[in-house]
Amino acid sequence: MSDLKNNVIVELYDLAITERKDDRFGRVVKQKSLNEDDLINIAVQRRTDLSPTSLKSTMELLKNIAREQIANGSSVAFGLGYFSVGVNGVFYGDKPTWNSSEHSLVVKVTPTAELRNEVRSATVNLRGDASVGTAISKVIDVVSGEINTTLTLGGAVNIIGSKIKIVGDNEQVGISLINQLNQEATPIPSSSIAINQPSKLTFVMPAELPTGDYVLRIVTQFSTANQLLKEPRIYHFDSILAIG
Repeated sequence: MSDLKNNVIVELYDLAITERKDDRFGRVVKQKSLNEDDLINIAVQRRTDLSPTSLKSTMELLKNIAREQIANGSSVAFGLGYFSVGVNGVFYGDKPTWNSSEHSLVVKVTPTAELRNEVRSATVNLRGDASVGTAISKVIDVVSGEINTTLTLGGAVNIIGSKIKIVGDNEQVGISLINQLNQEATPIPSSSIAINQPSKLTFVMPAELPTGDYVLRIVTQFSTANQLLKEPRIYHFDSILAIG
């Protein structure tokens, strides 16, 4: 464990979907976006006797073993979480069968107590109202009811947030899903957007999209009901959304 002091910054955004005029939702300001190579580089800086190549190889080996064991029904404590496989769907009758259209296997992840305690120990710097108003608090998959985790192909998605209305004549304006494997962006057609409000968006997912992890991106020129931004504001949702 690092001796560095844990510290997070929280900014507040207008929660316009309630009747109160003074309510806000908080959002942690993301300081960095790190991948495995970044973590390895930090580890090498702290322990110069470690080799980046050996760390990478060891990490890949352990990941492959953990993935294999989890996919075969094992419960695995790995890294910062506990992983297991769960079942979605209901079975009927005395002789039920597995139906892939009604049943599915899902990965269940629970953070370790060590990680939970580390996060709880962080000092919170409540900065107040955010200077830039666009933010998302929830992405709700209407089909499954999951929040900030998964999206269902062909299903409806509700986005709750602040200043998220899609408006403007810039060619970048719109909703996109960015595949984290290859960074390819899939735009959501404007015809698929059913509700377009400052605090709520509803759109229908594409019927086909490669399985993977995605980031939701909103680009808009919305500022107020009577004013648009000259340049579009680009917002990436913090949580990774799984498809398939």
